[in-house]
Amino acid sequence: MFRIMLKSKIHNAVVTKAEVYYEGSIEIDAYLMEKSGLFPNEKVLVIDIENGERFETYVIKGKRGSGVIGVNGGAARLVQKKDRLIIMSFGFFTDDEIKKYAAKILVLNEKNEIKDEFTRRV
Repeated sequence: MFRIMLKSKIHNAVVTKAEVYYEGSIEIDAYLMEKSGLFPNEKVLVIDIENGERFETYVIKGKRGSGVIGVNGGAARLVQKKDRLIIMSFGFFTDDEIKKYAAKILVLNEKNEIKDEFTRRV
């Protein structure tokens, strides 16, 4: 049996751009992707803390060190610049894998810099 578990989470990411007329995705600073364990094209669940909107999309790599969090395509209608987001990815794990696994979590400040970083075990 597989269980779906949190794999990566970026908390308090601030939207720096929202472009409706762009291929749908969420652009994330490459450094933040690496630190959180996210990969290009990985599916993510995004929650807008300001308005409660939730949507799924995939990740594209943004410029390293830019702090970019860009929501593109139709999802850009669900957010506004400066909204705070929670970005999460999940993985399928066996019970044996769960014993060794830990979710990677980043908490960002208002400039999309890492304020806190930790792992969470079951």
